[in-house]
Amino acid sequence: MAKVELKKPIVDEIAAAVKDAQSVVLVDYRGLTVEQDTQLRKELREAGITYKVYKNTMMNFAFKGTDCEVLLPYLEGPSAVAISTEDATAPARVLCKFAKTADALEVKGGIVEGIAYDADGIKEVAKIPSREELLSRLLGSMQSPITNFARVIKQIAEKDGEPGEEAAPAAEAAPAEAEAAPAEEAAPAEEAPAAE
Repeated sequence: MAKVELKKPIVDEIAAAVKDAQSVVLVDYRGLTVEQDTQLRKELREAGITYKVYKNTMMNFAFKGTDCEVLLPYLEGPSAVAISTEDATAPARVLCKFAKTADALEVKGGIVEGIAYDADGIKEVAKIPSREELLSRLLGSMQSPITNFARVIKQIAEKDGEPGEEAAPAAEAAPAEAEAAPAEEAAPAEEAPAAE
C-alpha cells in the first residue's frame, strides 16, 4: 500500500474535525511530562474538546482550502490541535489556564468562530467566560430587580401590618355605591324623553 493511501484517512479525519469547528487552537506540547499531558487531556475531554497530536504535514494538507489555512505558518515544531464544536472559547480557556501551571505548554495560535488569532489573541479569548457562565450572569441580573421589588413590597406589607385588612371592606363598599349611582342616573334619562 502506498504512503499516500495510508495518510489520506488521517488527513480526512483532521479535515472533518475542523470543518464544523467553532474553534481550533494549535499548541506546542514539547516538555510536558506524562502526568501533565494526561491531566491536560483529561481537562480538555471534560470540556468536550477534541485534542490530538498530528504530524504537521497531515495538518497542512487537511487545513488547505478551509478557514484553518491561516494557521499554516504555525505548523512548525511539534504541534497538537484542540478542536471544539460547541463552545468557541473553551479550548483557549482550558489551554491557557493549564499553561499557567505547565510552562512547557506553548499556545501557538488559533481560529475562533472564523477569526484568526496569534498566541496573544488566544490568551485574550481565554478571558471570555463560558456560555453557561454568561447566561447565569444574565439571569442573575434579570432576577435582581424583580427580587428587590418583591422584597420592598413585602416590607411595606409587614410595616403596615393589619391596615391591609381594613382596606378590603372599604373596597367592597365602593363597588356597591358605584352600582347604585348608575341606576340613579339611568332614571332621569328615561324621564327626559317623557317630558317632551
